Amino acid sequence: MIPFTNFESRVAPLPVNNVDTDQIIPARFLKTVSKVGLDRQLFNDWRYDAEGNPKPDFILNQPRAKGAQVLLAGDNFGCGSSREHAPWALTQFGFRAVISTSFADIFKQNSLKNSLLPIVVPADVQAELFAAVAADPDAVVKIDLANQTLTTPAGRQVQFPVDGFSKHCLLEGVDELGYILQHEPEIAAYESRRIGSINTLA
Repeated sequence: MIPFTNFESRVAPLPVNNVDTDQIIPARFLKTVSKVGLDRQLFNDWRYDAEGNPKPDFILNQPRAKGAQVLLAGDNFGCGSSREHAPWALTQFGFRAVISTSFADIFKQNSLKNSLLPIVVPADVQAELFAAVAADPDAVVKIDLANQTLTTPAGRQVQFPVDGFSKHCLLEGVDELGYILQHEPEIAAYESRRIGSINTLA
């Protein structure tokens, strides 16, 4: 993982509610343990026709989606079964954040562990963003994780929630194991004291 930095980006709109993880990355692509290539299977059944040709009306097949690092989703994004391949596919495509009014808990946790920031916003902010992107496909949002703020194209600054531990790991660019290793000296000192206490009692 690399440290999560502030950024601004165009937005790829996907105004669909209740997008489940099987729509994000169909189950038949879960055999791989590698992230490489999963960007090509992202939203596979919506993105390609029966012959495997890209559907021009799907957002990820449009030029406006190229380089967009933010996916603007409908309500209840990432519901359904747990699969870490879902945030893998999204990050492999280039997304660094997903905006929605709500996320499934397991998808949210899997995302935070894979440098994908799930940003929860009120319904009026979501509607404002969809309208802004419809009016101007090149409109950008700004994301500041340290201050937990999303700035809309109109300049409206919106606070979003994120738990302290996940925020720390994202900003530091570490996973849970990396976090533990950051505290190796303290762990070693504790173990040394404990062993010393046991030896004294013996």
